[in-house]
Amino acid sequence: MSKPQPFTIAVPQARLDRIRARVAEYEWHEMPENGGWEFGTNLDYLRELCAYWLNTYDWRRWERELNRFPQYTADIDGQSIHYIIEKGSGKNPRPLLLSHGWPGSVFEFLHVIEPLAHPERFGGDAEGGFDVIVPSLPGYGFSGKPKRPIGPRKIAYYFDKLMTDVLGYKNYIAQGGDWGSVISGWIGYDYGAPKGDCAAIHLNMFGLRSAGAIAQTAEELAYAQNNLSLMDPREMGYFHVQSTKPQTLSYAMMDSPVGTCAWIIEKFNTWSDTRGDDIESVYSKDQLLTNVMIYLVTRSFNTSTWLYRGLFDAGDLILAPGERVTAPVGVANFPRELVAWPPRSLTEKSYNVTHWTDMGEGGHFAALEKPELFIADIRKFARTLP
Repeated sequence: MSKPQPFTIAVPQARLDRIRARVAEYEWHEMPENGGWEFGTNLDYLRELCAYWLNTYDWRRWERELNRFPQYTADIDGQSIHYIIEKGSGKNPRPLLLSHGWPGSVFEFLHVIEPLAHPERFGGDAEGGFDVIVPSLPGYGFSGKPKRPIGPRKIAYYFDKLMTDVLGYKNYIAQGGDWGSVISGWIGYDYGAPKGDCAAIHLNMFGLRSAGAIAQTAEELAYAQNNLSLMDPREMGYFHVQSTKPQTLSYAMMDSPVGTCAWIIEKFNTWSDTRGDDIESVYSKDQLLTNVMIYLVTRSFNTSTWLYRGLFDAGDLILAPGERVTAPVGVANFPRELVAWPPRSLTEKSYNVTHWTDMGEGGHFAALEKPELFIADIRKFARTLP
């Protein structure tokens, strides 16, 4: 395990020029009449977004914003892990690991790092600050690319090593949504207190679950029946492709910035608490494009999708019957979350839930979508821990 190396995002101009040229030369096609987003990414909106991309969007501005925070790479058993770290205010800030998912990136947390680390700058108490650590998942963004698909349990191993062996932390909190929820679940299971150094986990998506978590009450049975809608092929097509033959998909996506953008922003529209199909009721064009650009400038769309095949191969989603995460677990239940939380009684068969908040609004990309609610719930949960 090597000493962490300082890292600065500095994308070669030639790569930016290549992306811009590919967007400019894209040959537009047709969309079903009055289709909206029903059949996929809306053509009219995508053309508007791409015009903004070519004429107004400035990657260098957002590169500078990301570089405001210290960044490093660390080699962990041959896997390079990129991470942002912002040391918190106060006498003894608690370490907080924030894990993103697909099709997200470290950019999801850009807006919450400073408030979590330095609450006094936003009207809070400095003693409530965290040391905030935000890694890029292996195969994503600025982390190294694995040689073959790996699953979320292996990433949990890398992230625990990052927190303990590389950074020397004890008593840390692991937080996550999307893949980050599964990764954090495994951290809590494999490295959670009292056997490891993870004090607790905080989740905004239902990920890891126990095979013994069987619905019994009327409320639980109703959830189980409604949850079958997740298997609707109109919403799960991406999952089936990426968990079986991701390499085939990659040839189109790695060649087309517009295609990559369409594939990603459709999920931001569908999985978020938007007003109708107005994606900009939640996100700005700059936010959408910066997240997409991280995939493009690092050429990581391909390896990002490998995680789905890694899950498929390793079966890293189900605990054995009777097993559950015993470390304290905080749940932030956002109403438009794609993978809806079961009733608390059923969730507790998989997790030691000590904190639960039903949010009034918000969806899948909680930190980016509802940063104030996200921050407040993490702080509230942390105050319940010893």
